[in-house]
Amino acid sequence: MESIEHQLRVLQRGVAAIIPEEELREKLEKSARTGKPLRVKLGLDPTAPDIHLGFAVVLRKLRQFQEFGHIACLIIGDFTAMIGDPTGRSKTRPQLSREEVEANARTYQQQLYRILMPERTEIYFNSDWLGKMSFADVIQLASRATVARILERDDFQKRLAEGKPLGMHEILYPLCQGYDSVAIQSDIEMGGTDQIFNNLVGRDLQREYGQDPQIVLAMPLLIGLDGEEKMSKSLGNYIGITEPPDQMFGKVMSLPDNLMVSYFELCTDVAMDEVRDIAVGLNEGRLHPMEVKRRLAREIVTIYHSAEAAHEADREFLRVFSQRELPEEMPEVEVPADIVKDGRVWLPRLLSSTGLVSSNNEGRRMIQQGAVEINGERIGDPNAELEVQSLKGAVIRVGKLKFARIRS
Repeated sequence: MESIEHQLRVLQRGVAAIIPEEELREKLEKSARTGKPLRVKLGLDPTAPDIHLGFAVVLRKLRQFQEFGHIACLIIGDFTAMIGDPTGRSKTRPQLSREEVEANARTYQQQLYRILMPERTEIYFNSDWLGKMSFADVIQLASRATVARILERDDFQKRLAEGKPLGMHEILYPLCQGYDSVAIQSDIEMGGTDQIFNNLVGRDLQREYGQDPQIVLAMPLLIGLDGEEKMSKSLGNYIGITEPPDQMFGKVMSLPDNLMVSYFELCTDVAMDEVRDIAVGLNEGRLHPMEVKRRLAREIVTIYHSAEAAHEADREFLRVFSQRELPEEMPEVEVPADIVKDGRVWLPRLLSSTGLVSSNNEGRRMIQQGAVEINGERIGDPNAELEVQSLKGAVIRVGKLKFARIRS
């Protein structure tokens, strides 16, 4: 078994907060002494099941716990998703049907083991305990916390101050998520910094139920490709872990230079001493940002695909981007008949319908950013409507490395 000092060095890498930090050593030492693995909890929101690099930051830290012999306890929030947690948003999330939640949960399970070790992973659905509570049970749970404590949550305070509605079901949400920790007797709860309040409620409830309180280990929110907002599929600034190697590589290459060091720290296994050297080299001008970013892209593609795939994606990037050539292979797509009106098609809808972007809104953003070309001509108007007949055989390019040819 690795020494406690080594475990601490690895586990503290890239972490935004450990609450309380001194208890992490105590729990690791107790686990080593007793031979009982720690139970490390992570709640999953099945409303957005596709895993991107931002969420993988937390999963990779969870994998480190597994490599030290501990158990990942994943809570699929099928019950809480039907409540709707705003998680810092100014309005309530839409509630999902049971069927939608279960479909999303299945997608999660297909992707999780690209990062986690199946033999050290336990998966739970919190409907197994929350869905079985009687109204009397809910009242008893609510008695374990005060209104003042729940209203300490920043987004709740903001909405009340702005006169925006705050539902009773939302006030109960932190208690439901906290009770998950009681139900599985977690030792550590992981999440992003936007979940610290909910996770601390779990720590409080464990005390109320006579359990040793969990540690809260929060990871920073990874900034997305736009360089401004946290990585999110809905914002179109994401890199999915199941994306093809060339697309993954190309997206990393579009990353703003000032984010490279944080991506090395949070998204790769490059040793921290080397990451610090890279930061100094970039700052002093000894290292060229393009070369560093290619290294970053190769590291990330290797993790989710292979070293061979990373090398090939790098080679193709240089050939296409540096020499402005077309890829050797590209998908051929049809213009769906249902998006054509009077022989014309709205360009953002064409991009989303053919899979070049994830949504019409992302298509609009990419066009406005000057990232869309048709036959080498940049299209800058997000309201552009194109003649379908003129598109036959045309090559559409989105970003640096995403191409498609319209079937003739």
